[in-house]
Amino acid sequence: MLKKPYILAIVSFLAIPAVFLPAMMLITFIDPEIALRTSNYERNFQLVSVVKQLCMLAVSLVSMGLWFLACFFLIQSKKQSYLWLPLAALRPFGLIILSMLRDNAPEAEDYYQQFVSKLKIYFRVGYELIFFVVAWVAAFQVMVLKRDLMIMYEAATTGASTAQIIDRQNASSGMYAFSEALEVLFLVSFFYLLSPLCFNLAGRFLRPGTFAKA
Repeated sequence: MLKKPYILAIVSFLAIPAVFLPAMMLITFIDPEIALRTSNYERNFQLVSVVKQLCMLAVSLVSMGLWFLACFFLIQSKKQSYLWLPLAALRPFGLIILSMLRDNAPEAEDYYQQFVSKLKIYFRVGYELIFFVVAWVAAFQVMVLKRDLMIMYEAATTGASTAQIIDRQNASSGMYAFSEALEVLFLVSFFYLLSPLCFNLAGRFLRPGTFAKA
């Protein structure tokens, strides 16, 4: 039911956090202050700082490459022109546009493509707008749930009160807001990638052949 390029698109997409998060955690252990134990502190401090910056740049480039790879496979799965690939630079909004492209070679049991291809333009626009809102609201709620669970976990493991943890987060609100915004963007993109799969599973197991006969 899933084309190989589409599976590769999902794998490439999920590889981004799988690579980025552990790598960045490891990079935090590269502390330029280790130069204090050396004879030439200033030079060694700069060298370690450069190494840390290069590692961060390398991880960012790998993540960016995986993102473009995911978009590349998504375009390939739809048999669309690779001229659409520059839209990947728009990050989640580019992926949203790519996910809405027509599949020029749909599978026989691709109920999602059968469904959207039969929608009138105004119904298609309405459907996409509704899904856009639902995806963003759902992503935000998942992020809030994850944040609350992490606060509860930290309170249980450290003994600190939830109020203390929230106050500490509020003191670094800019950093947490940026991190949570990235989580929401990631989840929205993921929902768009998964929506055809979920739609097809529902069509196959709940009402098989419904859209094929419509």
